[in-house]
Amino acid sequence: MQKITIAIDGFSSTGKSTVAKQLAKALGYVYVDSGAMYRAVTLYAMQNGFIETGCFDKEGLISQLDNIKISFKFNAEKGFAEVYLNGENVEKDIRSLEVSSFVSPVATVSEVREQLVKQQQNFGKDKGVVMDGRDIGTVVFPDAELKLFMTASAEKRAQRRYDELLERGDDVSYEDVLQNVQSRDHIDSTREDSPLTMAEDAIKVDNSSMNLEEQFQFVLKLSEEKIKAKS
Repeated sequence: MQKITIAIDGFSSTGKSTVAKQLAKALGYVYVDSGAMYRAVTLYAMQNGFIETGCFDKEGLISQLDNIKISFKFNAEKGFAEVYLNGENVEKDIRSLEVSSFVSPVATVSEVREQLVKQQQNFGKDKGVVMDGRDIGTVVFPDAELKLFMTASAEKRAQRRYDELLERGDDVSYEDVLQNVQSRDHIDSTREDSPLTMAEDAIKVDNSSMNLEEQFQFVLKLSEEKIKAKS
């Protein structure tokens, strides 16, 4: 059976990572969370004083890019690969609202994107990969056999993210989460380098009224059809 590349793009909190993990597991493919890579760089920038509210030392961060090592290690107990930054497991740290508030500005830096895109393309050189992010179908894998673009209303996405953060034990308000979602949408869609846009050959998936299982079954069917066509 021929393997394909599956690129999943879309707005924040549309369930891209969730469905990408499900697909990878069902198909026996490698899953790569590109957004986690940008979050890891953002965490590094925060830890080293390159970014804080009202201040972003882009040149300082750029000068340190060669010192940022990101890797994924599969956690058999959890059933997915966790993110490591310079050898340290940062899977939980990078999911905080504070990191979320800074990740879009960091992701606008061309040097950051160039470095991470090279790593992402290397992950998928042998196909059999599911990768989600903002520019996977347009920049990282423009020749991907299946491209999906996930979307939902800002309010629906904010509610999902809010529930997720509460479950983690974070002290957040829905209003702050909604503002963060809307802010990230604006920055991601208007940045100069690789803005969030839907590839011309992508399939739009509005999951506003879908539950996780309905979403998974829908994209699994699309994936199986593409794999069958390829074979």
